[in-house]
Amino acid sequence: MIKNYLKIAWRNLWKHKGYSLLNILGLATGMTACIVIMLFVFYEKSFDDIHKKNVYRLDEVQKFPGMVASQNVALSMFPMGPTLTAEYPEILNFTRVRNMDKVKLRFDDKKFTLAEAIFVDSTFLKIFDYELLEGDRNQVLQKPNSVVLTQESASKIFGKADPIGKIITVYGSDTTRFNVTGILKNTPKNSHLQFEGLFSFNTMIKPDFINNWGGNWLVTYLELSKDANIASLEKQFPAYLKRHMKGDGAGYYQLFLQSLKDVHANSTNITHDYQNYQKFDQTYTRVFTIVALIVLLIACINFMNLSTARSAGRAKEIGIRKASGSGRIQLGAQFLGESVMLCFLSLILAVLFVLLLLPYVNDLSQRQLEFSIFKNPLLLVGLIVGTVLVGVISGLYPAAYLSSFSAATVLKGVMKGGNKKLSFRNALVVGQFSGAIFLMIATVLTVRQLNYMQKANIGFDREQVITIPLGVQSGKNYKAIKDELLSKAQVVSVTGSGQKLGNNMHQTGVRYHGPGPVREMASSQIVVDPDYLTLYKIKLVAGRNFKDDNADNGKAYIVNETLAKELLKDTPGKPLDYLIGKNFGFGGMDSAGVIVGVSKDFNFNSLHHKIETLCIFDQKEWGYNEMSVRIKTAKAEDVIGEIRSTWKSIAPEEDFEYQFLDDHFAELYQADNTVSEIVGILAGLAILISCLGLFGLASFSVEQRVKEIGVRKVLGASVAEIVNLLSKDFVKLVLVAFIIAAPLAWFAMNKWLEDYAYRIDIPVWVFGLAGILAVGIALLTVSFQSIKAALKNPVKSLRSE
Repeated sequence: MIKNYLKIAWRNLWKHKGYSLLNILGLATGMTACIVIMLFVFYEKSFDDIHKKNVYRLDEVQKFPGMVASQNVALSMFPMGPTLTAEYPEILNFTRVRNMDKVKLRFDDKKFTLAEAIFVDSTFLKIFDYELLEGDRNQVLQKPNSVVLTQESASKIFGKADPIGKIITVYGSDTTRFNVTGILKNTPKNSHLQFEGLFSFNTMIKPDFINNWGGNWLVTYLELSKDANIASLEKQFPAYLKRHMKGDGAGYYQLFLQSLKDVHANSTNITHDYQNYQKFDQTYTRVFTIVALIVLLIACINFMNLSTARSAGRAKEIGIRKASGSGRIQLGAQFLGESVMLCFLSLILAVLFVLLLLPYVNDLSQRQLEFSIFKNPLLLVGLIVGTVLVGVISGLYPAAYLSSFSAATVLKGVMKGGNKKLSFRNALVVGQFSGAIFLMIATVLTVRQLNYMQKANIGFDREQVITIPLGVQSGKNYKAIKDELLSKAQVVSVTGSGQKLGNNMHQTGVRYHGPGPVREMASSQIVVDPDYLTLYKIKLVAGRNFKDDNADNGKAYIVNETLAKELLKDTPGKPLDYLIGKNFGFGGMDSAGVIVGVSKDFNFNSLHHKIETLCIFDQKEWGYNEMSVRIKTAKAEDVIGEIRSTWKSIAPEEDFEYQFLDDHFAELYQADNTVSEIVGILAGLAILISCLGLFGLASFSVEQRVKEIGVRKVLGASVAEIVNLLSKDFVKLVLVAFIIAAPLAWFAMNKWLEDYAYRIDIPVWVFGLAGILAVGIALLTVSFQSIKAALKNPVKSLRSE
């Protein structure tokens, strides 16, 4: 019996090749989108799943006087790990992590660089389950001056020689020798911590670290017991801070625990998050899942529509089979089997599509997604079960509907379609176009928000600016490098700074002595050389710029408008220039510093964040970590070559590395860009599938009304009238879909935009554009068949009568 069902199913598919192809293409497209998105979602959810212990990251909420808003930070204080473990029995262990810049090392007179390395406590490998290939995980980081390398870094340094016991020398500001005590398997890419080497933290510990409450410069991870009550533990943290911090310091902090599984996907509201590889908002993974399911649902709706639309063509077959004794259950099972078989054909095509598209998806998402069906039995089972479910869901209504035909009615040839069938089919068309229009609106608004963030006036000029990290040798020779570069014809200006724009600025305590009592507060700060504001074209709204001599060195401050307004709260009504000459400096220092200028507010971080208070400081003795070079637009590669030559002649010990500041800011919006492109692609697929279905329904409608069209033409109807007759019902359905989709899209996108500190307004024209495009696409799709029918010779249409 099953063999006969398969034969009949195959014959029906082959007999109606056009409809079958539309169904298979639609379902395959929907399945492709769903499979690719599921691969992405599963990859995102796999982050840090190699670690089996109950690990939490200790984070802080900081709210210092003078801050515009409190901020969540992935930082903690040095004494917190040991004191928390000692005072709370549910905390079993701790480890601290301190990020290292690119580590330069030597072995046998050869120089190497580790792009990523971290200082960690000896407990690191007891808490985290990274695979140790050589060495004892309880001992490898126990002693000072120990280092554990990954396979790749060990091979780069030692080749095929045994690295255990070898001594490497790390050079830079200090020269330190480290003993290689272990080898780790390369860090998996789905780990939020990425490193090529683990260096023992006790190498750098100094006595004053032990009671360094208030210094936030590392990350603390805690291993908790399985039955630990997180909410109860967090309620005890305020009392803990009061016990250990002097004065009002405890009131500026709030501690909270973040599960290791949430660090990668739930940290978008956490700043100073320096060890979080490919941080991604889990909200977006949910959005991708929903959108992919919408696309698949639209494909399923296509199948239902086309199957029920062809019902009249199979009515006699059903009547004969019922007259021969087949029951409704048997017929329903046959139609469901046909649906499932078509879905498996679609799956084969979808698998081919996925294999072709995966390299592009990996490039777009910057991930390493794999589609290994036979290496992953769960994936294979999931695809099979998912395909069967799609087949059942898609075929359930057509099977129930077709098997309900009365044998006597259909064999007499008096069967009528009925309004219920037509209404349900129309509802399905409205549903699929509602989804497509919703995604169309979402795509336009997402792209507009991304363009706004990338092109908004952020208060400084980042065009044609090259940033170069400074090391020990280049930092010491900063002035010589700057003077040499300024002699180049293609170099416009050069400046130095403690940090790069677009990063989280360091915060510090500051003191302001105005007419009243001394005020102490926190502010972001950046150390710069006198040409900084000039190079970046940052405008002053009061006062003056730094002087290019030693007169201002260590004494002059420029504050931004946000900080200026905060300082003026005690003297309401005073203009910004009232601050000029007022005593100002870092907290804890006997500063003779004064405010010499007020800069216009500028977005020194991404537009995800509001502008915070900022003081800009000229202090040459502190040195700079970044050099910025503004170049002329022509022949950028030639200029970079000249800069490289200058660098090598003055700082030959250091590698020359650079990045255009525009590229750095593009990285800040990489996640937003990925979301925009993926949602746009899914919206395009939704529209494509909807059009395939509409094309099929239009073709069927024309077939059913071919004689009516012939009669109308004989009676004098024009081509335009025929096209209007066949198209208007479909256009009405699309308009209904727009009425449903538009308010839903407005509500959803308005909620999404609330997460941005700087956002676009939602313009009405976007909805109008989406509606016009939807109607235009529907008309174009339907008109092809309508015009073809209208131009057909009516004699041929009526000949069979």
